[in-house]
Amino acid sequence: MKFSIIMPVYNEIATLEEIIRRVRAVDLTLNADGANDLIDRPLQLEKEIIVVDDGSTDGTREILTRWQTEAVDDLRIIYRARNGGKGAALRTGFQAATGTIFIVQDADLEYNPRDYTSLLIPILEGRTAVVYGSRFLGGPRAAMSLSHAIGNKGVTWFTNLLYGTLLTDMETCYKCFRREVLDGMVLHSQRFEIEAELTAKILKRNYSIFEVPISYNGRQFHEGKKLTWRDGFAAIATLVKYRFSD
Repeated sequence: MKFSIIMPVYNEIATLEEIIRRVRAVDLTLNADGANDLIDRPLQLEKEIIVVDDGSTDGTREILTRWQTEAVDDLRIIYRARNGGKGAALRTGFQAATGTIFIVQDADLEYNPRDYTSLLIPILEGRTAVVYGSRFLGGPRAAMSLSHAIGNKGVTWFTNLLYGTLLTDMETCYKCFRREVLDGMVLHSQRFEIEAELTAKILKRNYSIFEVPISYNGRQFHEGKKLTWRDGFAAIATLVKYRFSD
């Protein structure tokens, strides 16, 4: 069983090497130990890391080119000719992934790959095909700015209103799902509205989204955060669009 980690990258020279180190360090051996009592034998998941460089200009590509020269076994690197946005990069990564289970991993250090096991267990136990890591279920986290907290909760509330669900964190990066969830799903989003489009289409296919608490170390705009208030409005527009159309 293979676990595909899809990582969109745009100008992340300051964090790229460290996040790749952390992803590689994660042990994906799962044992039948009571915490995951429906897994009746030890499981060792193969790992593939798919890095999609979305037209970086800050030296990120030089790091990736060096890794390609070193022929790192678990790393696949795809270069987009120009910056198209997170949605465009993820669509490229999904098409290239060969795993049984996918997860989205940002290239900054806001999300901790050590949470992978918590996200995987409900899927491997057969409880669900989709798991979101929630930053609002009590996991350890750095203080989030008030504007981002209000924005996240507002967009999540709007998702629940439109789709009749009870999510706590629709905008989370950590979306983990079985490969077949994407079968036949055509995604169009270019930027951060991909989070809303994915969620809308998952819910419209009648998948139940299981949430687990994760840790979070949010960064601020001066540290390279790219999400703005405009993206919140784009997410709402996307939610409305796909509630009433395909």
